[in-house]
Amino acid sequence: MQELLESLHPLERKVLPYLQKTNSLKDLIKESKLEEVEVLRALQWLENKKLVTLQRSTKEIISIDNNGSNYIKKGLPEKRFLESIKNSPLTLKEIQDKTSLDQNELNISIGSLKKKNAITLKDKVSITEEGKKLLSKEFPEESFLKKLPRETKSLIKEEITIYNELSSRKELIKTDLIKEVNFSLTSLGKEISKLRLNENLIESLNTKILLSKEWKNKNFRRYDIKTQASKIYPGKRHFSNQASKYIKRIWLDLGFKEMEGPLIQSSFWNFDALFTAQDHPVRELQDTFFLDYPNKADLPDKKLVSKVKDMHESGKLVKSKGWQYAWNPEEAKKLVLRTHTTCLSAKTLSELKEFPAKFFSVGKVFRNETLDWSHLFEFTQTEGIVIDENANLQNLIGYLKEFFSKMGFEKIRVRPGYFPYVEPGIEVDVYHPIRKKWVELGGAGILRPEVVVPLLGKDIPVLAWGLGVDRIIVDYYDIKDLRDLYKNDVKKLREAQVWLK
Repeated sequence: MQELLESLHPLERKVLPYLQKTNSLKDLIKESKLEEVEVLRALQWLENKKLVTLQRSTKEIISIDNNGSNYIKKGLPEKRFLESIKNSPLTLKEIQDKTSLDQNELNISIGSLKKKNAITLKDKVSITEEGKKLLSKEFPEESFLKKLPRETKSLIKEEITIYNELSSRKELIKTDLIKEVNFSLTSLGKEISKLRLNENLIESLNTKILLSKEWKNKNFRRYDIKTQASKIYPGKRHFSNQASKYIKRIWLDLGFKEMEGPLIQSSFWNFDALFTAQDHPVRELQDTFFLDYPNKADLPDKKLVSKVKDMHESGKLVKSKGWQYAWNPEEAKKLVLRTHTTCLSAKTLSELKEFPAKFFSVGKVFRNETLDWSHLFEFTQTEGIVIDENANLQNLIGYLKEFFSKMGFEKIRVRPGYFPYVEPGIEVDVYHPIRKKWVELGGAGILRPEVVVPLLGKDIPVLAWGLGVDRIIVDYYDIKDLRDLYKNDVKKLREAQVWLK
């Protein structure tokens, strides 16, 4: 018992004497003259020492908001609306002038009163018999507001309807989640609280205490090494950025150089330079975010544009048929949020002077997708290209295997896949060791001559891949819904494990 007394923190000593007098947190704060957070901390420590039992609960409390307070004084907009026409019909303009209702309040009043069959709308608005009955007594909504604050679970069926209707209106009522803490002393706590609490304890040593030697006449407070300590959360990068940094490290260690570029690209670099036909469905609004302002970009070097144009129209440079249509430069000028990072590969190829060479990028891309648990309209992609006269499909598969093994996936398989700018094209699957099934994580292939020749000036193998980073990392963080990657819930961000591979 004595050791327990000597281990009490100053906050616990201040709170303990009042625990027999009250079990109200509000009263305890008042009596102890401590802040709420200090009292709660003291109660938590006392609970750890089995001196107090705590019961935590939450309540939904409905209270009046700014407009609600206003309407209790002036009257609800619909009541003022109805009172303005009780003697004679008026136009909406006349009602507005008479009541000083704003347009939003006027619209709400019309909707509410029509629903209650209280008005007739013609050239002028007139009150009905039902409306007169409504005016003869207090509106149910007014009665509801006057009874606030209240707990949501106390509402009866008719009040729930009124609550839902008022909740949809701007700043009329608000619902807050109130956390409550109830406490009571245990038998041990009652014994301790009767004892004399020694205030003359040293909490920590400092120079003054050492020099004055006052520590000789005092006892040190015992520290309970078994007590629950507050968690300390270190500063760290967002977990998705940690993973992206690791991915960059993989490619750099493999001898790749990083490609960077803006999120906004012209359709020329995003589509045309990659031999994507101008009437291809991927360029439709359903898939791509086009910019309204600015909506156009200048095209690059005329020679390059001419080669891309010829490739689309006839494909003569590489003995291809092209797409057999009249290429429109205005379509190529349209600005988009990049739909892939392959636009950076196209730009890099157009500027390349020496090869063999290897490049990679890790960056945001955007697709006009319907947002759900497995799809995002903004996500991170890692891109790579290898320009080498001796490169082949087996080399490509080797790079992918090396990357995925470093990401924790030992088994990889490839299967044929179609992409407009590669031939052959492959889909990349990895074997998920926990789900025990194959999961698709990206596309790859060898860039077609129709892409390489206009950009590079000659036809040599260019290995290319684009992999979805988000889908690769979700399992590591035990995320079931892709949307949780960017919700930025502070609790989840603090508790997310550090990326260690």
